[in-house]
Amino acid sequence: MRKQLLVLSVLLVSMTVFGQKSELKTAEKAIKANNFTSAMAAINKAEGMIANADQKTKAKFYYLKGKALYQNGANSADLEKVGAAFNQLINYEKETHKAKYSNEVAKIINDLITKLATNASTDYSTALSTKKLEDYDKAAKEFNTVYALSPRDTSYLDNAALVYFFAKDYDNSIKSYKKLLDLNYTGIATVYTATNKENGKVVSYNDKKSRDLQVKLGLAENPKTVQKESRREAVFKYLAQNYAAKKMDDKALEIITEGRKEFPKSYSLLIDEANIYYAKGDEAKFKEKLEEAIQMNPTEPTLYYNVGVMNMNQGKTDEAIVNFKKAIELKPDYADAYNNVGAAIIDKTKPIIEEMNKSLSDFDKYDKLQAKQLAVYKEALPFYEKAYEYNKTNISTVQTLMGLYENLEMTEKTKELQAVYDKLKQQ
Repeated sequence: MRKQLLVLSVLLVSMTVFGQKSELKTAEKAIKANNFTSAMAAINKAEGMIANADQKTKAKFYYLKGKALYQNGANSADLEKVGAAFNQLINYEKETHKAKYSNEVAKIINDLITKLATNASTDYSTALSTKKLEDYDKAAKEFNTVYALSPRDTSYLDNAALVYFFAKDYDNSIKSYKKLLDLNYTGIATVYTATNKENGKVVSYNDKKSRDLQVKLGLAENPKTVQKESRREAVFKYLAQNYAAKKMDDKALEIITEGRKEFPKSYSLLIDEANIYYAKGDEAKFKEKLEEAIQMNPTEPTLYYNVGVMNMNQGKTDEAIVNFKKAIELKPDYADAYNNVGAAIIDKTKPIIEEMNKSLSDFDKYDKLQAKQLAVYKEALPFYEKAYEYNKTNISTVQTLMGLYENLEMTEKTKELQAVYDKLKQQ
């Protein structure tokens, strides 16, 4: 009985091997006849039997699968699947130390990469010019395909992720950035370049030896070695921005928190965190993060300006004025900051006006209160004048300044500004 089972097992193995080779032979003939549909049908039949195949048969299977998918470079070929199949072959032959097909396949992949990478860069330049989402999307897909063809070149996946973001394809951008994090991608690399003597273009080389050989042969000049900085911080930044764009603020904050653990001194991630809290309507947290940013970057005027706005919203007028004046100190032509100092000063008239409304029948008290009101207007006036000096197109500033001139009985100034106001209204 055991002998019969053994014979049956041998028969089954023989039939499997025969089936593999038969299907591969069918696929090979179909590929030569450019009948790629039939080739893939045979490949699919063989795939279920390939696990226990010998090295030679397995390598041929991977090779024929890639060739069937490649379709001799037809436009209908799914290049991501082509890349997966060919890279599977190259990895397998590297693992078994028997490279029968790798050189041929590597040439096909390199030619595809060169063509697609050039197209992706060109289409990205077009997208930057047109700003059309479909142009960004086209370039992103091409960068992604280059990565599929050459998974070791993770910079192309980084490019795809960023351009998908510009295309507002947030799902694919998130998918790409998450993959970069999973791969522990940094983007740090040494780039070897030289200028081609024939056309004057800067060429990048895979290694120093290749670059130096071209220079030695007199084909290139001006060799340079450039160290690319880490892109990992930007991966966290754009991944968070993708989630924020999808209104997934809590997820965006989760990514920012993860990023800031790795990059605790990142000003960029801190500002993004502040902006997400602002988008959530959490003004207290927004202000807290801005104040943290000031500690990190004390010479940035917009930080003081925005903290001033938050103080105004919280009714802390004096603190707001201090912040706005600090912004002006750092940026003397900061029109909005001048405007807001003026607004914060005028805000002090609110209790005065309330008291005036209660004292309409008490003329002496009313007059004293009005004098206080006008004194505040005089204090605010030079800040609004400065705001107008640095931005003559802000109709709100012009309108307020015109009201101040009118209240302070500065008739000529009022008439002068009335003409400007009328003109701005017509625009």
